[in-house]
Amino acid sequence: MLRLSKRSVSTLLRSGDRSFRVAAAAGTSISRSSPSTTRGDTESRWYSSLTNGRCRKSESLAHLDLKTNWFTGYRYESSAAASDSSSQAPPPAEKFEYQAEVSRLMDLIVNSLYSNKEVFLRELISNASDALDKLRYLSVTNPELSKDAADLDIRIYADKENGVITLTDSGIGMTRQELVDCLGTIAQSGTAKFLKALKDNKDAGGDSNLIGQFGVGFYSAFLVADRVTVSTKSPKSDKQYVWEGEEGSSSYTIKEETDPQLIIPRGTRITLHLKPDDKGFADPERVQKLVKNYSQFVSFPIYTWQEKGYTKEVEVEDDPAESKKDDQDDQTERKKKTKKVVERYWDWELTNETQPIWLPNSKEVTTEEYNEFYRKTFNEYLDPLASSHFTTEGEVEFRSILYVPPVSPMGKDDVVNQKTKNIRLYVKGVFISDDFDGELFPRYLSFIKGVVDSHDLPLNVSREILQESRIVRIMKKRLVKKAFDMILGISLSENREDYEKFWDNFGKHLKLGCIEDRENHKRIAPLLRFFSSQSENDMISLDEYVENMKAEQKAIYYIASDSITSAKNAPFLEKLLEKELEVLYLVEPIDEVAIQSLKSYKDKDFIDISKEDLDLGDKNEEKEAAAKKEFGQTCDWIKKRLGDKVASVQISSRLSSSPCVLVSGKFGWSANMERLMKAQSAGDTTSLEFMKGRRVFEINPDHSIIKNINAAYKSNPNDEDAMKAIDLMYDAALVSSGFTPENPAELGGKIYEMMDTALSGKWSSPEAQPQQHMTQTHNAELLEAEVVEPVEVDGKK
Repeated sequence: MLRLSKRSVSTLLRSGDRSFRVAAAAGTSISRSSPSTTRGDTESRWYSSLTNGRCRKSESLAHLDLKTNWFTGYRYESSAAASDSSSQAPPPAEKFEYQAEVSRLMDLIVNSLYSNKEVFLRELISNASDALDKLRYLSVTNPELSKDAADLDIRIYADKENGVITLTDSGIGMTRQELVDCLGTIAQSGTAKFLKALKDNKDAGGDSNLIGQFGVGFYSAFLVADRVTVSTKSPKSDKQYVWEGEEGSSSYTIKEETDPQLIIPRGTRITLHLKPDDKGFADPERVQKLVKNYSQFVSFPIYTWQEKGYTKEVEVEDDPAESKKDDQDDQTERKKKTKKVVERYWDWELTNETQPIWLPNSKEVTTEEYNEFYRKTFNEYLDPLASSHFTTEGEVEFRSILYVPPVSPMGKDDVVNQKTKNIRLYVKGVFISDDFDGELFPRYLSFIKGVVDSHDLPLNVSREILQESRIVRIMKKRLVKKAFDMILGISLSENREDYEKFWDNFGKHLKLGCIEDRENHKRIAPLLRFFSSQSENDMISLDEYVENMKAEQKAIYYIASDSITSAKNAPFLEKLLEKELEVLYLVEPIDEVAIQSLKSYKDKDFIDISKEDLDLGDKNEEKEAAAKKEFGQTCDWIKKRLGDKVASVQISSRLSSSPCVLVSGKFGWSANMERLMKAQSAGDTTSLEFMKGRRVFEINPDHSIIKNINAAYKSNPNDEDAMKAIDLMYDAALVSSGFTPENPAELGGKIYEMMDTALSGKWSSPEAQPQQHMTQTHNAELLEAEVVEPVEVDGKK
């Protein structure tokens, strides 16, 4: 910051205005000598980096030709407070109203709140339903309100040629002032105001089914229309008024309706003049489809103007030549010729015929009605496996019907399809959305279909997004519980085929739930089904496994493989089958991860029999000590030969007929998991090497091959054939244990070499036998030619 001496500052100030004086002490403000210092008015002052004091902004800046960036700021203070700041209160703050550019605000409301244009009809029908509901409620105490038009309905007329949609209701209508308040004031909901009046009226009873709450639904009409006309007649007024607004305009007009042909007895008529690109919404069939999708369960009848037809017979004019021929034959009786034609006409058609069957008590609805509702709502042709109709009250109130489909629509392999449209959310009978990503159901239960209807869900303004809140979490928890109860009912059914059909289609979904939803493990586990060593044809539940367990058995044993055949022939099962211990066969890729996520069931741990440290509860310490003494050094010798291929070589307690087996580390991947991870397209080779690093080579001391290997070590540890036998034995154990050889060609070469050694000379061709005989004879002759007679020496031979 620029610094000047006090002398320089005083000289500078004197040159501008003699009425200023510089304070002698630092920090004293510079003031103008004037009688006005006693006044209480507020004046602007500025701070100077030169004077370290205060000056009046209005007079001092004119005399001081200084750059504005030398000032550190401004403040407003009373000149009277300069003499005695402690005796004067601070000035009150001014209050300002927010200002908005109406056209821009309307653009944000129309184009930012709604992601789908077709919801405009839902919003307008909801407003019409609210108008009808208000009239019905007020007519209880004032029957005169509904005398002009007895029918309470909504009618939608679509003019496809001109691109115009007209929606008329016979509701309460609006007066001129209500038009200004409701349509002229953005985000003011007439329904919300009406509900507040009902709440304030303590004597008002009954339950209304009003939908609106935000006050912006009407403006969704501008999603598809560039001009909207609202003609309304209220029983409170003798006149009918017309409101008209255009897209992009910041103003609207209201006038009295003078055309006798456009007079309505009561209610509101909304006319939408569609944009050129959106005239397709004026198709009567599309309007009918939108009504059925979004407003199917509105409590008032909705009629749409539809083309209809009926078949009738009409006479056909005779051909002149045939008619002349018939005239000549007077004896032949003439019959009039007719044909069937379809007569077309236009008429009103009730669109929302299907009734919300979740509103009555579940005892009043039959199974046939549930099935019919399922087929119509979800466009299915098969009946569901099960259904659940329930009402939740208390902290969260909602009604729901859930279904279990008979088949998986996307195929059995589609387990993680998050974007399903199986749950239809309604608020007071108005369809909100069916596009959820885990808000109401976890993805492993995405196959569950149903409807949920609530009166007070936390929605955003567009009614399209279910906001995360405590209420939603509670609702999700209860829906999941009901879904599990429904599935459990299928599993306990006397018809076992129903659950087999369910498991065939959705079993993988429940296994995925074991991985993703730890909170519901107790609900998922009883629903799981697996093949086992004692049930290779029919799947069993974990409850059935526990019931069949031996008295001394303390764990649930399983083995993971790619098929039942490979699982039941694995060497890991040999000792368990001898003891008649049941082993679960996990033959699907997701099975092993699902079981590992469960960890235990009914206090019984899951044990993988293909991993080290398998304890079957039959340890014989004396036998183990004797085996270690006999084969301990042989194990070290084998480990030295195999090197880093195995972590250790141990004496096995799980083998009976196989000479050896290769087991995985306790915390590493099994052979099945290693195979699956290698098959992943984006697998991490670093983690693969780490997880498969620990393998234990177990030998069977009772097998003849192991006894021969032991003898080879004791006789000649460096024998080359013994070394080859160890390598081949490891490769054979690698394959039989489910692992993949790193060099299959090398393994094949070893097998061929051993086959050649074993089969050499065992079978010979007929042509080779004479040649072999001649060779043997020739060798004999050579041996005979070398025979010498004994020689006598000293009378002895």
